Amino acid sequence: MSDGSSHATGDVTRLLRRAGEGDDHALDRVFPLIYDELQRIARAQLGRERGGHTLQATALVNEAYLKLVQGPPTGAADRGHFLGIAARAMRQVLVDHARAWAAAKRGGGTAPATLNEELAGVASDPSELLALDQALDRLDALDPRLRQVVELRYFAGLQDDEIGEVLGVTRRTVQRDWTKARAWLHRALAGEDGPP
Repeated sequence: MSDGSSHATGDVTRLLRRAGEGDDHALDRVFPLIYDELQRIARAQLGRERGGHTLQATALVNEAYLKLVQGPPTGAADRGHFLGIAARAMRQVLVDHARAWAAAKRGGGTAPATLNEELAGVASDPSELLALDQALDRLDALDPRLRQVVELRYFAGLQDDEIGEVLGVTRRTVQRDWTKARAWLHRALAGEDGPP
């Protein structure tokens, strides 16, 4: 990591700490420091969506930003943790858009979701995204850390070592959790819930 990158990471951590202490403007200063990373996450999430999606990466980042600044304090400890929270906010924005799309369709029901090889849950259309969101909510009720691993790895694009730092576990634990979460999501999306 270069000195400039280390400095920026330190600034992000310092600003997140200040935001947690009640500085209303600290979060506003975090976004420019990690904007490129947020754009990368947004492009990756939109790349999994159906073709012709009405949202663009910039709009997704902006809507997620609004969710974060208008909601309760993020409680993020560092850059990786904040990126995970931002990725979750982006997923929520996409789910909101998928719900609106499904409601506009005649019937508005959701079709069974299928899994792709990479995650066991790429949402290529709104009904799949809604099914994935519901499955992640059920997974969170069973094992919150498994949901966090999925969000940090799949939605935020963090590597196993970075996820381990955010969650305070080893790289090997992250890998085991990823395997377990992926298998559980596969079963859940196929309609076979159970313990992870």
